[in-house]
Amino acid sequence: MPSQLRTDLFDLIMTPGLSGHEERVAKLIRTRLSESGIESRVDRMGNVIASIGGDASAPSVMIFTHMDQLGFFVRKIEANGLIRVERMGGVSERAMAAQAVTLCVGEGRDVPGIIMNKAHHATTPEEKYKVVTAPDILIDTGHGSKQAVEDAGVTIGTPVVYQSRFIELAGDRVAGTSVDDRAGCAALIAIARALSGRGATGPTVHVVFSVQEEFNLRGALVAAQSLKPDIAIQIDLMMASDTPDLADRGEMRLGGGPGISLYSFHGRGTLNGVIPHPAMVTLFERTAAKLGMPLQRSAQVGVLTDLSYVQLVGEGVASIDIGFPMRHSHSTVECCDLGDLEAMVELAVAAIADIGPDFKLTRET
Repeated sequence: MPSQLRTDLFDLIMTPGLSGHEERVAKLIRTRLSESGIESRVDRMGNVIASIGGDASAPSVMIFTHMDQLGFFVRKIEANGLIRVERMGGVSERAMAAQAVTLCVGEGRDVPGIIMNKAHHATTPEEKYKVVTAPDILIDTGHGSKQAVEDAGVTIGTPVVYQSRFIELAGDRVAGTSVDDRAGCAALIAIARALSGRGATGPTVHVVFSVQEEFNLRGALVAAQSLKPDIAIQIDLMMASDTPDLADRGEMRLGGGPGISLYSFHGRGTLNGVIPHPAMVTLFERTAAKLGMPLQRSAQVGVLTDLSYVQLVGEGVASIDIGFPMRHSHSTVECCDLGDLEAMVELAVAAIADIGPDFKLTRET
């Protein structure tokens, strides 16, 4: 497996970036792009955008993934120095207790802490199987007083994320913090490198690393409104269903190669989703067949990406979600297979190369 993809993924996972506070991640991505001779810019929202010129007569493409991660914001510091927080994004409250966290004060000044868990010896039978919700948790930084915590730089509104971890598992499998969607970022950096070296062939491609996806899908929409792409390709996780707890949810297998989504809908809160453009489905199916590559398929309720809003920009954007299988979504240690990421990079680059002036954006058969 190419060492650069692994290195990029490690560095991205180890860099904190709660929604609305993605600047450190953006800085790292821009550095990696610059090292490959790729110019980038940052818009007012904080999205990182690199535009790679191509055939102006072909449909333009926006390929994107999100930089941010879920976590918490400090809402109150108690007199004894313990900290209360509000949940930001789809935090799994079942996974919170006793986790290590980082209070993001600034590079070189971040404050470590732990989410407190009631001592087992004092836990009553009624409490034993109860999940504590985010408004009730307390974070201990060890400071002992409100003044000491504030002197360390922690204030109301300070971002809090799970402490960054990168765990090497068997083979090419890795687990870690915010694999969703730092794995997508690592893959998109690799895609940008490949596209920048293709010469003058292919369509114009806007590579976008978006912000605030975990905070109600905000950043990519702003980028799309500015770039006005004809085609949008979104990269994110696809929920692996190859474990006993999810066996009835589909056929997405870790290590089985990249996937495309044929249907997504978020039935809770944000009522939105994506039914992909048929020409884009055909493009990726045909490309995978040419490459002799397995292409997995997903159709899920309960998942959502920012493509849901991007597809509605202007006169409509021909859209598709592609992705990599991932286990343990929105927990503290999500898991992916680097082989799936590498195959997804190859698939995306080859598919984009097949988008020419005659690519039909209408939906008729």
